[in-house]
Amino acid sequence: MKALVKAEDAPGLVLRDVEKPVPGPGDVLIRVKRASICGTDMHIWKWDDWARKTVPVPMVVGHEYMGVVEANGPGANATIGARVSGEGHIPCGHCRNCLSGRAHICAQTKGIGVNRQGAFAEWVVIPEANLRPLPDSIPDEIAAILDPLGNAVHTALAFDLVGEDVLITGAGPIGCMAAAVCRHVGAHHVVVTDINDARLRLAEQMGATRGVRADREDLRDVMRALGMREGFDVGLEMSGAEAALDAMIGAMITGGKVALLGLFAKRPAIDLNTAIFKGLTFEGIYGRKMYETWHKMLAMLESGLDVSPVISHRLAFEDFAQGFEAVSRGEANKVVLEVA
Repeated sequence: MKALVKAEDAPGLVLRDVEKPVPGPGDVLIRVKRASICGTDMHIWKWDDWARKTVPVPMVVGHEYMGVVEANGPGANATIGARVSGEGHIPCGHCRNCLSGRAHICAQTKGIGVNRQGAFAEWVVIPEANLRPLPDSIPDEIAAILDPLGNAVHTALAFDLVGEDVLITGAGPIGCMAAAVCRHVGAHHVVVTDINDARLRLAEQMGATRGVRADREDLRDVMRALGMREGFDVGLEMSGAEAALDAMIGAMITGGKVALLGLFAKRPAIDLNTAIFKGLTFEGIYGRKMYETWHKMLAMLESGLDVSPVISHRLAFEDFAQGFEAVSRGEANKVVLEVA
């Protein structure tokens, strides 16, 4: 089969022929139709320190996708021909967290396309338990971005949003989708900060009350303009930028709640004293809850949530390099590849 492979200890990926995977016990073979480029894939493309330490070579990469069930391994019983996506984190199933219903934070998790052969390929194999059936109403290209949408949903729904003023730091694809989720579930003001005008316009298109240039505007002025007197009730940190998190802490209401999804390149220096005096609550977010997040995001999509504006590029599988380069230049949001 054709697959995108991290073939050597160097930047870039190659499209090459590799062996078609065979489903083992409890596994399902999926014929991939659409796949999308993720921030993790960009780390692997650039072959940064994290990627070099994490991803074995060679590796078929990619973990955001949808397709149809083609075959079952021994013991699996998925419906042949069913449209599916899949949870990309494969937990161990026997640690304390897994046995307590917290498999999304299993310390032994394996990642599709990171340390298990991935979905930038004509076929991918995953455990049947990781399959997520797709409603007919959800288009293929939206189904291909459910993994990052799940990150946005998990982060946004970490705390009650109804009637609350929400600050989102980072207007990347997940931040913009989080703005749409906040608006869909009944948040009051949704303010998104970034340093990219195009991304801020997209955030406003997707439901943000106001996009704010973090390098030019003061959040205190923004709050006054919106009639906010005490600060934001909920913060969603999506940027992985030290300055953004510090600004968020300063802008939170006393007793506010902060969900942290963005990953920082180095340990951030932030004003923890202010966080302590304000009595802030912090929650780290990793992946998606298995499988509550999937249920909620599919239900929201069926009830009118629209995240389609976040898809900026639709490319043939063979043109993958154009997509990676567009993301690298900051010209793309979500890039969907047509595999079949």
